Amino acid sequence: MLSVIISLIVCYNILLTESKPPHIVFIVADDLGWNDVGWHNPAMKTPNLDNLANQGVILNSSYVQPLCTPSRTAFMSGYYPYRTGLQHNVILPWSAAYLRRNYTLLPEKLKNVGYNTHMIGKWHLGFCNWNYTPTYRGFDSFYGYYNGQEDYYSHKIMFGLDYRDDKKVVDDKEGVYSAFSYTERAKKIIESHNTSDPMFLYLAFQDVHAPLQVPKRFEDMYSNINDKNRRIYSGMVSALDEAVGNITKSLVQNGFMDNILIVFTADNGGIPTFGGNNLPLRGAKSTLWEGGTKGASFVYSPTLLDKTGYINTEMMHATDWFATFLDVAGGQPEKGVDGISQWDMLRTGSPSKRNEFIYNIDEINKNAAIRYGDLKLIEGSAGRFNDWYPVPTSNLENFKTADHIYDLNEKTDLGVEHFEIENIAESDEPQYRLFNITADPTEHFDIADQFPDLVTKLKDKLVEYKKLLVPAFDPSFSPKSLPIFYDGVWTPGWC
Repeated sequence: MLSVIISLIVCYNILLTESKPPHIVFIVADDLGWNDVGWHNPAMKTPNLDNLANQGVILNSSYVQPLCTPSRTAFMSGYYPYRTGLQHNVILPWSAAYLRRNYTLLPEKLKNVGYNTHMIGKWHLGFCNWNYTPTYRGFDSFYGYYNGQEDYYSHKIMFGLDYRDDKKVVDDKEGVYSAFSYTERAKKIIESHNTSDPMFLYLAFQDVHAPLQVPKRFEDMYSNINDKNRRIYSGMVSALDEAVGNITKSLVQNGFMDNILIVFTADNGGIPTFGGNNLPLRGAKSTLWEGGTKGASFVYSPTLLDKTGYINTEMMHATDWFATFLDVAGGQPEKGVDGISQWDMLRTGSPSKRNEFIYNIDEINKNAAIRYGDLKLIEGSAGRFNDWYPVPTSNLENFKTADHIYDLNEKTDLGVEHFEIENIAESDEPQYRLFNITADPTEHFDIADQFPDLVTKLKDKLVEYKKLLVPAFDPSFSPKSLPIFYDGVWTPGWC
């Protein structure tokens, strides 16, 4: 009788453990190219990421947005950026733009079902008012920066410091590479967390966004690469890999691995002129080509996935992470979000619940793209990187599209070499292009002229989606934003 009781208790404890919402670690790499991870390119030294990817599920058709702010909007809100007004370019430091508060963000939803929520790294969803910053949008803690890029050592963008610990300015990390600081903060959160409570940890790494900076020991790992940009960039990828490895080790040591879901994704494609590579895909960051919108991605869990160790080719979109994480956590998105839970697909390898998605709709750039089944229709210009780029060189003149660079030294005198990318139409491009992405994943063959009926069908679908468009929220330069008014720090409170 006693043995039966003990067996029942053991079974009850197992069921109780299995019913607990899992810890979720969501890792986003900034501007990481498709060809810049070891599971796509063996020349890249990413053993920690490779190990997680190969033991988990590699996602071969996981789509993101062409730029940083739009992708983060999709992750955090579950809505297509064109439905939030953040579809055009990115939020610039001096712009009073933000992800509006009528959207309930992922960490807020997770807190409602009992999660502790933490964010480390890049926000890029607005900071002109405290109400638009991470700890006012559902995160229990925030350690990172508000803007889209900054120096990895001084933590400044232009002439202003941009580094926060919750609301407090971090001014004692001068000279410390950001990935190292982020790793230490992540380990601190992990070590102090009670594993009986579910944790959501959003790791939005600065690597591998410009400027190209990395400690020399990582650059030296690629001493065989002659091109300086590519050598440093590759070192930055390996610095990111080491950070993920150290954080994963801490998760193991502190008892998280029995009930955890780890997701890794790029936020958009790489930039050829800044070291990134997307081969064999066409295009780059800022474009509607696959090289700008298909993200290197995987999911990993030692216990939650029924099928692992394979490449999943089912369709997934950036908005789906919102709904998927809520499903895993036992929550539910509000009616009307664009994201669809793909948990069954990720867990069992079953078909995707999605057959179509919008790449983007941008009424300022006058371009858009839609995927429907195997087909992809591009309306207007796909962007300024229209080719298939080899391993990049450091000579911008080698790229006929090099004038895409947003040179703020010329434009505004604010002292930054590179910020983001404009997507300006080229006059000789056709208005519509059609590709079969399943048969032609590298977008070599425009079949629009062969199948005019399919072009019309997808155009009609785009028209319906466009009815939901929120005009681009793109305020002009606000001098009140400048750090000279806030002791040299980029600070909320001017809108």
